[in-house]
This record gives sequence, C-alpha cells and structure tokens, in this order.
Amino acid sequence: MVNQYLAQGLQVVFVLAFSPLLKGLMDRYKARLAGRHGPPVWQPYRDLRKWIHKETLRTDQTSWVSEWAPIFYFIAPLIVAMLIPVLTTFPLPFAWMGDMMAGGMILGSGGVALLLAAIDSGSVYPVLGVSRIRLISAFTEPLALVLVFIAAQTAGATIPFVVNQALSSPRWVLSPAHILVVVGWFLLLIAETGHIPVDNPSTAQELSMIDPGRTFESSGADLALYEWGGWMKFMVLTIILVNVLVTPVGLSASLQLGSLVGAIVWVMVKLTVTGFVLMTIEVSFAKLRLIRNVDFITAAIVLAVLGAVSAVWGL
Repeated sequence: MVNQYLAQGLQVVFVLAFSPLLKGLMDRYKARLAGRHGPPVWQPYRDLRKWIHKETLRTDQTSWVSEWAPIFYFIAPLIVAMLIPVLTTFPLPFAWMGDMMAGGMILGSGGVALLLAAIDSGSVYPVLGVSRIRLISAFTEPLALVLVFIAAQTAGATIPFVVNQALSSPRWVLSPAHILVVVGWFLLLIAETGHIPVDNPSTAQELSMIDPGRTFESSGADLALYEWGGWMKFMVLTIILVNVLVTPVGLSASLQLGSLVGAIVWVMVKLTVTGFVLMTIEVSFAKLRLIRNVDFITAAIVLAVLGAVSAVWGL
C-alpha cells in the first residue's frame, strides 16, 4: 500500500518524466509518416540537458519578469497534475485545491507569464508571436469555458473525478453531449498547443511563427523550462481528454503499488495513441493562414455549443 502523499508525488513525477518521452515518440512517429528516419525518442532529454548546460542570455532591457516567467510556466502544469485524475480514479490529498476552472486559470496564468516575458525581451519576433497567439486565445478561451459548462451540466460538478465518472455512465457515454465535448476538447488541444492546422511547431521561419515565436529570444535554462513546461502542458491537456472526458478506464482504484504501475502503463498507452492520432492529422493537412485559424476555432465553438444544448436537454 502506497501512502496517499507518495501517490500524489508519483503523479507529478510521471508528468515531469514522461512528457519529454511523449514528445520524442510523437516526433519519431511524425518523421516516419513523412518517410524520414527521424530523431531518437530520447532526443528531448538530450535537448534539455544541452539547454540546461548552456548560458542563459538576456538583453539589458529585460526585467524581473523574464527571470521568473520560465519558473512559473514550468510549475503551472505540475500544479494542475495534482488536481486531475492522472493515475487514480479517486481524489488524492491535493486534488481538492481546485476544480476544472481552477486548473484552466492556473494553465492560463502560466501562458500569461510566457507572454509577458516575450514582450519583456524587447525583440520584435516574440511580440509578433504574442499578438498572433492572443488572437487565437480570444476564441479558445470561450471554447474552453463552454466545454467546462458541458461537463458541469452533465456531472453536476466541476471536479474532474466526478466528471469522468458521470461521462462514463451508460446514460452519457454515447450521448451527443459527450461526443461533442470530446471532439471540442481535441480541437482545443490542437489550438492551445500549437499544432497543424493552427500552427506549425517545427517551422524555422520567423515571420510564420506563432507558438514558437514566444520563446524565440530564450536560451539556456530559460529555454529548457519553457520547452519542458510546454510538453507538460500538452500532456496535462491530453490527460484531461483521455482520463476525464473520454473514459477513466485503466486508472487505479486503489493505492496498491501494482495497481499504480498498471495505471502508469495504461495512461502511457492512451497518451501515445492520442499523440499518434494528432501527428497523423498534422502530416495530412497544411497549416492554415492566420485569419483562417479563426474559422477553425469558431467551428469548434459551434460544436461545443451544440454539445451544451444537448447536455441541457439531456439528449
């Protein structure tokens, strides 16, 4: 039997340790789909070690914002990992600190810290990325609120451990509300984490960057924290998709060590499959023009609204 606080720490360590490997698996799979050999799956760990050992350079115009923003952006997903069902079907001690709204605000605060640091850098390219990401966020934030509303209407609560049990019940598992909220969250995942068709995460052209543009002037340990934090943010949002909104199947119902290890394997498989689906979409479509991204997210909002209506009517 594992102590509850140790199990809570295990969830955080799992998010911390597996997020670079998930990034490596997705990059390798994407390269194979494109007919290339691709980097080794361990490459993100090597990149982190390289960045951490390099010197962190900042311009003379930067303030304390650029010093603290990488730390806050890095910690935000780890805090959210304590609020959601990562490995267990039941709440652990710190899960009662906040609900889905609180988790969204924490992740959003980390994003604001990164935006402020990009503006504080004094370079034009990060600011260009900030202006573009704020255009996209003007639509993704209402989308996230509608999706949380559907979950709350369905489960009668905004606690993730209550929502996943409600959505997996026979009444809701194949309902239009459930299906639409899953599709809406997947589209939100694409937009929030900067993947095609909204953004191209592997672009090297400064004028076309959106999400990578915010860290264009970062280096050393700052870049390591930003990149690692971004990988953990993707993993946390995907965990919400597969463990809260889709199904809690595979999560541990006890604190037995064997059960927790089995849950780790299950969640790794679910995350990897979701990442592969996302990479398959990424190599099958071209990046949309910036103004067309609004149409993409608007379509997601329409689907979410239809899901909200069906949830209210109990369809």
